[in-house]
Amino acid sequence: MISYDIVTFGETLVRHERPTPVPTGDEILLRISAAGVCHTDVHTRSGAYDLGGGKALRMADRGIRLPLTPGHEIVGEAVAAGEHVDPAMLGKPYLVYPWIGCGTCAPCQGGRDNMCAQPRSLGVFRPGGYSDHVIVPASRFLVDIAGLTPESAAPLACSGLTTYSALRKLDAQTLGATSLVVIGAGGLGLMCVRLARAMGGAGTIAVDINADRRQAAALAGARACFDPAQAGVAERIRAAAGGPILAVVDLVGSARSTALALDLLARGGKLLLVGLAGGELTLSLPLLPLRALSLEGCYVGTLQELRDLVALVRSVEMAPMPTTCRHLHEANDALDDLEAGNVVGRIVLRP
Repeated sequence: MISYDIVTFGETLVRHERPTPVPTGDEILLRISAAGVCHTDVHTRSGAYDLGGGKALRMADRGIRLPLTPGHEIVGEAVAAGEHVDPAMLGKPYLVYPWIGCGTCAPCQGGRDNMCAQPRSLGVFRPGGYSDHVIVPASRFLVDIAGLTPESAAPLACSGLTTYSALRKLDAQTLGATSLVVIGAGGLGLMCVRLARAMGGAGTIAVDINADRRQAAALAGARACFDPAQAGVAERIRAAAGGPILAVVDLVGSARSTALALDLLARGGKLLLVGLAGGELTLSLPLLPLRALSLEGCYVGTLQELRDLVALVRSVEMAPMPTTCRHLHEANDALDDLEAGNVVGRIVLRP
């Protein structure tokens, strides 16, 4: 098998060729047909997250060991399985739930593998999708995608699941009756605009520094789009909302984006913080209770949420996601383009 691996943090991926692994027990081997390229892959390759104030969370301190094959948005065909797997699963295409936990702790036992303190996530702690094959630890982490194309299904494992799980943290009345502000119109933001509409949202307002991404958000269904660098942008957004802003999804996660989000929220509003751009934020603590604001961090989603998301995508007609398919050997260029902000929508690698 061929894979493109992080060998040294901060440097380009290295092509490796090694024997294709043989699954045992509950394991199942997929021949990969599509692997999405995510900003998490960019952060992982760089070796650290910016925590602000000159501090960093280093990947090595998170327990990430090299070499590592990145990539967690994976679709492939089941081609071999261990002795405990139903042979009827072979020969079919699946989307992988990559946010795998230890399997024994309380969150894992409760179906919340993504909250496990000892994660085994594919593409982060275990070999992932920048390859032509991948081992999935158990068949229960595979989601049937019959009827969906590999390139449209792959991003559902992260950009889709993360935004879907975040939107489910809003009550139906807030989502259905007030404007939702989405900060960041990259892969997650464009997915969020589509999913909010599919979930009965009253309308979204997209905020992004890039004109091409703002245009893509408008095509995805955003009813208004703004450049955060515009003078008086907060007042412009409030006017476009036509009422109190009770929900903001920040898919950037920088000090500036989060400050704008908190400024926009009306009393009783909720900020869902997803992005990992980095930095730190100074808060006036009395204003949180006085304005009854909520700030909730969102980290991907559960296996059941991924199944629910795939069912939703099958049942509701949505505008297609802008997707660029590139060959696996272009993995480094794809990461470079994403890091430079040159991507509209999602890049999907194909072996």
